[in-house]
Amino acid sequence: MGRISLSCLFPASWHFSLSPVVLPRLLLPSLRQLLFLGLLAGLLGLLYLLLVTGKGQYSWIKDDNHHRRHLARVTDVEATDISNPDLNYGLVVDCGSSGSRVFVYCWPQHNGNPHDLLDIRQMRDQHRKPVVMKIKPGISELATTPEKASDYIYPLLSFAAQHIPKSKHQETPLYILCTAGMRVLPESQQEAILEDLRTDIPVHFNFLFSDSHVEVISGKQEGVYAWIGINFVLGRFNHVDNEDEAVVEVQVPGGDQQETFVRKRTAGVLDMGGVSTQIAYEVPKTVSVASPQQEEVAKNLLAEFNLGCDAHRTEHVYRVYVSTFLGFGGNAARQRYEENLVSKTVLQNKLLGKHQGESAESPILDPCLPADLPDEVGPPEQRLHLRGTGDFALCRLLLQPFLNRTNDTQTSLNGIYQPPINYPNSQFYGFSEFYYCTEDVLRMGGDYNASSYAIAAKTYCATQWKTLKERFDRGLYASHADVHRLKYQCFKSAWMYEVFHSGFSFPTGYENLKTALLVYDKEVQWTLGAILYRTRFMPLRDIQQESLKGAHSHWRHSFPLMNTHYLFLACFLVVVLSIMLYVLRLRRIHRRAVFNRGASASVQWLEEGLGSQDLPVTL
Repeated sequence: MGRISLSCLFPASWHFSLSPVVLPRLLLPSLRQLLFLGLLAGLLGLLYLLLVTGKGQYSWIKDDNHHRRHLARVTDVEATDISNPDLNYGLVVDCGSSGSRVFVYCWPQHNGNPHDLLDIRQMRDQHRKPVVMKIKPGISELATTPEKASDYIYPLLSFAAQHIPKSKHQETPLYILCTAGMRVLPESQQEAILEDLRTDIPVHFNFLFSDSHVEVISGKQEGVYAWIGINFVLGRFNHVDNEDEAVVEVQVPGGDQQETFVRKRTAGVLDMGGVSTQIAYEVPKTVSVASPQQEEVAKNLLAEFNLGCDAHRTEHVYRVYVSTFLGFGGNAARQRYEENLVSKTVLQNKLLGKHQGESAESPILDPCLPADLPDEVGPPEQRLHLRGTGDFALCRLLLQPFLNRTNDTQTSLNGIYQPPINYPNSQFYGFSEFYYCTEDVLRMGGDYNASSYAIAAKTYCATQWKTLKERFDRGLYASHADVHRLKYQCFKSAWMYEVFHSGFSFPTGYENLKTALLVYDKEVQWTLGAILYRTRFMPLRDIQQESLKGAHSHWRHSFPLMNTHYLFLACFLVVVLSIMLYVLRLRRIHRRAVFNRGASASVQWLEEGLGSQDLPVTL
């Protein structure tokens, strides 16, 4: 063998041959050199992995998750791509007391991972505005004319139908959920309105709609939906990445042997409107009650549900406490306070023969109004004059009886049962009046600090009304603050403080309350939680389809960025190994060639020796 030909796996123009005699020593390394080259290649691969993916173990996963969370916030305000055939849609109509609104939601096909929920977002039109429409008055106004209910709802559904591709209508679920306005109607009037909707809507629209898709929901359901919506937007239902996130130990509801595991801590919700106040938070562990009566009350206030698509999986099972307190909103509390003030003053005037408050010259002094603010309260026949003294501490003291607290353990406002809260390991978001009280005038919205808030409220109450009005005219307060807010800010500041600390028993040193108007710059409606809960079983279809594609699909969806780096490293090592094996093959070929040449020379010499003449031998 005179030459070694190299042609396999190369184009014809690359074919060449080498003579083993002139083969460079570099291509024929020793075993020690081969081991050194292999070690060097491995070190280079590890160096690449560290430099490209970042420092620390699993940092590429964290970076990817952070990247996806960032993208989710950005793309959530982009116009919805209705040309995407894999996009799904859903409708929720919120039939409230003052009007009805339709919300259009959309989500991509489920990724096939049973641990994940649907990625539901609010649909946005070509101008990037949320697809929402509102009409007035509330549907409860049709109590005496229920046959007009479908005509009433028709504009909302027509509006939604124009934004959803017609090919998707048949698979788009529609939910019509009625709240406070309908709850106060007699059951017969409620049912008449709902029956008209059930009958006529399928005639005019091709949405995925059944009898169970229209109902009057309870205050408890509405509170649970609000809690789901806020925690979904905050990403608290994503249990895959728990690093750098607060966690909580949870006992899964149901069963004799409680299953315990650790997952992300969810956020509680506080909401104070004009009429009512509501609290909702997760109860991670089984609670004990003081009496059988309290146990029955607790059952009505605790909601246990599974958000996951598989009923057998427990990672998305939640136990949430929800309670709504009618009459404990900011305006309703002020009305109760004024009614009490009027009745008490009228009685004292009658018994003692006084005329306090009957004229502006002898006003009733009210510590819950800013200093020197004049006001009038009561019905026309019992009109009384007030003048503010702006005493925040005294106002708080006067408001405490209106909380209706009892001496029973584990109770809050109105003596209603409240499960214990692990205050050091909890977080709450305060909406509506919790935000307005801290931000509109005091400009302290966001992270709540009881001490700073009390000082600011005390200063505001003690400020002369004339000075406050001048500041308002100069635009020193929030743009949406009005004179009504200015007048009753002192009262509402004290009421919010007492509800939070005395009613719900949060310590004054509590630091995990965030007052907010929006979450991630978005208004979060309870309707988001409603559609997330009601479509929770839909991913099963996508998961079953995904499982047919093979296990690699799940692996690909779960760790896309990590796979890229591992794949590159694997390819790099395979190439290095191939080169090493090829060099070893060249060594074997070279040794065989050398051996064959040596053997050929020996045979030739032997043959020449046999064919030569006999040598003379001398004895």
